Formats: sequence, C-alpha cells, structure tokens
Amino acid sequence: MDRPDLPLNALRVFEVAMRQGSFTKAAVELRVTQAAVSHQIARLEDLLGVTLFLRTSQGLVPTDEGQRLFPVLEHGFDAMARVLDRLGGQRDVEVLKVGVNTTFALGWLMPRVDTFRQAHPEIDLRISTNNNRVEILREGLDMAIRFGTGGWTGHDAIPLTEAPLAPLCAPGLAARLRHPSDLGQVTLLRSYRSAEWPGWFEVAGAPCPMVTGPVFDSSVALAELAASGAGAALLPVAMFESFIAQGRLAQPFCVTFSAGRYYLAWPSDRPATRAMNAFSRWLSGQSAGEAKLMPPVGSGDV
Repeated sequence: MDRPDLPLNALRVFEVAMRQGSFTKAAVELRVTQAAVSHQIARLEDLLGVTLFLRTSQGLVPTDEGQRLFPVLEHGFDAMARVLDRLGGQRDVEVLKVGVNTTFALGWLMPRVDTFRQAHPEIDLRISTNNNRVEILREGLDMAIRFGTGGWTGHDAIPLTEAPLAPLCAPGLAARLRHPSDLGQVTLLRSYRSAEWPGWFEVAGAPCPMVTGPVFDSSVALAELAASGAGAALLPVAMFESFIAQGRLAQPFCVTFSAGRYYLAWPSDRPATRAMNAFSRWLSGQSAGEAKLMPPVGSGDV
C-alpha cells in the first residue's frame, strides 16, 4: 500500500475500538456517533480485505488479523504523539500503562515504585490494579503484572518474585492451632483457585478437610477477613509482611506451598518501547536482589 493512501482516520478509529473493546465506547472517546465508528471499521476491513472484529453476543472479539494490527498502530500513534509534544515544546515524556495484581501492588510494588520514578523522570508510569484477570489489549495497557505459572498464549513474560502460600489468621486464632489438622475446626477462606488449600495440606502431610468457606477473588479481601477473626486464609506471606508486623495476622505454621509466582507480561507482537524495557529491567533487578534474601520455597517443620 502506498504511504499517501494510508487510511489514517480509519486506522485511528480501529485503534480506539480495540482499546475500548466496544464501538460505543470508541465513539464516546472520539466524539462521533457509533454509526461513524462502524462505518470506518467496515471501510478499513474492505480496504484490507480482512475481517478485524467478530460481532458476538458477548461483544467485539478481535480476529487474529486485528490482534496483529493493533500493537503496531498503538506504538505508531504513541510515537507520533511524543514527537508532536517535542515540537510543541513539551518535555519528552513516555507514558507506560501497567496493570497490576492488587495484592502485588499493595504488598510489593507501591512501597518501591518511587525509586523507579526517581530514576526515570522521562517515564509517566500509570498503574491500575486488577484481580489478576486482566486483558492487556482490551484494557489499553502496555504490560501487566500477574500471578500464575506463566505460559499465557500470545504473551511474553519474565518471572519476578516468588510468592509461597501459607495459612495466615488473627493472632488469637493462631495461638490455638498446634497442628495443620487443627485447621479442620476453623473456617478456611478461599480464593477462586480451588487447588490451593488441598495443595498446602498435601505438603503439610495432613488430610485436607472439606473446604466450604466463602470464595473471594482478592487476596487483600481474604487478608482483611482473616485479620478480623473470620477464619484462616491461604496467602502469599511476603505480600502481607506489614499485616504480620502490625500484629494483625500471624503465621501458625511455617509450611509453605508454591502455586506460582508473579510475572511481568506483555503481548508477544507488541514492539517494546524504551519505557517497557526500562520498567522490565528495574523490576527484574528488584526481584533478583530480594530473591537472594528469601529462604527456599518448600515445606518446613510444623
């Protein structure tokens, strides 16, 4: 395609629709009608000879062609914006949008993030929290920090800090627990990852009781409930050191269970920017430094 014939308006509409995940939301951002957005997308699809979106009952679903096109456009529009800012006399600041698992944000990242901002004043780091179920492209993010075992389809990822799980509860309850089997007499608060409690009991060498406690999608909510005396929660201990230091939570058993670790992830076909590279290096360095201070992950004496 000759460069003078680039359909810039249609490409811009497509980029916004991908970020918003909706023609209606794209129309609001662009200050046009939903029909105008639909017309520009149809024009672009006709010009390219491919389908960019599937219209389903659940909303817009980008095709493989749409997924390949989006990161190139997003990177290009961001680069143009930075050049225009420089031409207009504004400081050359690159925006980096990172989605972060709420537990990791509160327990690890936020106490350290000022060191990154001080080292990189040219990067406007914008953090948004989530419950680990994040869609980087649809939510308009550059990268995301998530918990798991890695291997997310269509994404590259680098491992960060490990997060072994152990039961945490209010200090008064912890004082009454002598053996892992004693947990069968208390409410076991659960995350949506149902295999965690059985995995911990297996490592502890004790039978897993029937786990029927409430299910939550936030470790922070689990920690608050456990601190209030509502039961015991299986939590990444390193993320709740402040709760333990304040006497709000206690760890009755030193047995730990590894269900994954935290990763920094981004779409595989997204061109890496200076800000993405700088943030990756900083996170990796911080995690590597702390890993040297952490005890080995695994079982310990009860």
